[in-house]
Amino acid sequence: MFYKMPVLVYEEENCVLNHSRDIAKYGKKALIVSGKNSAKINGSYDDVTNALENENVDYVLFDQVEENPSVETVMSATEIGKNEKVDFVIGIGGGSPLDASKAIAMMIANPEKDSSYIFDANAETKSIPVVAIPTTCGTGSEVTGVAVLTVHEKATKVSMPHRVFPELALIDKKYLKTASKKIIISTSIDALGHLVESYINTTATDFSRVFVDQGLKIWAKCKDVLAGEKEPTDEDYRNLMLSSMYGGMAIAHTGTTLPHSLSYSITYEKGLVHGLAIGYFIPGYIREACYEDQKFILDRIGFANIDEFTLFYKNITNLDVLPDDVIEKVVNNVSNNAAKLKLCPYYVDKEVLMRIATWN
Repeated sequence: MFYKMPVLVYEEENCVLNHSRDIAKYGKKALIVSGKNSAKINGSYDDVTNALENENVDYVLFDQVEENPSVETVMSATEIGKNEKVDFVIGIGGGSPLDASKAIAMMIANPEKDSSYIFDANAETKSIPVVAIPTTCGTGSEVTGVAVLTVHEKATKVSMPHRVFPELALIDKKYLKTASKKIIISTSIDALGHLVESYINTTATDFSRVFVDQGLKIWAKCKDVLAGEKEPTDEDYRNLMLSSMYGGMAIAHTGTTLPHSLSYSITYEKGLVHGLAIGYFIPGYIREACYEDQKFILDRIGFANIDEFTLFYKNITNLDVLPDDVIEKVVNNVSNNAAKLKLCPYYVDKEVLMRIATWN
């Protein structure tokens, strides 16, 4: 049994400014990677630039990362990073900028290679350092080596086989305070998916399940916020960020399984945001598990049974069972995915996938 999560993590108020020296040790010029607006609205971009300026570190900004970032976006940012001769990458945002940052850092470190290197499982992994600053409460990307990118030729999302862990993760709850309720709901469901999928998983160990246990308990404290029954407090914002981090620590060891793989084509073709798409398959994934696993998860998150949890998901997302043609397509896409199927600890065939996708 082993566990590897080689990221130096700080979680505190004013975390970025407090650790400007830690950021500066990675080089003399940074490529800041973010989405178009949120990093500027929530104050994280200003904190990063102030920290860099305090340490006399130059920087250049790439703020064009879209939701579910594409290979093309990664390559565009890579060109800027190479031309500017940056030493390291700072990713700010949710899973999209953080995942993109890992791929960009890898491509900058391999200037002679084209985009095919991103998905070359046989190639050596080489990357410049990444600093990750999460501003949503779902991805856990700040503590994983995983990057998932949109591949338009395949009309889906694909996980990069290389593992690029950030060197440093700086977590501050204040960045979540400007996020919309929709973003908080969708990203927190993503975090729950990570916790559930890493527990009901053939590669789960005592180590990974420690993080799941803690993450589920913390996630449960935020249910009333997700349900709209109370306004979030500072403690709630912190709990949301921590549950995401623990989910990331768990999947850093186990990887994700069926809910994630079933979700990708729905996100690509139907535009359903990542967290909600994953969440759609969580009730069915739990229902098919053994009694002990079901009980562990439901007890930790405070639901009497899976039907009660399914109703909670429906109420906070306003989603219901997907149309038959969509279900058929996503099930067909995954039924032959041996890599994902082998991570599921119970028997899976097309019939089981159909039950998961229809909440039966």
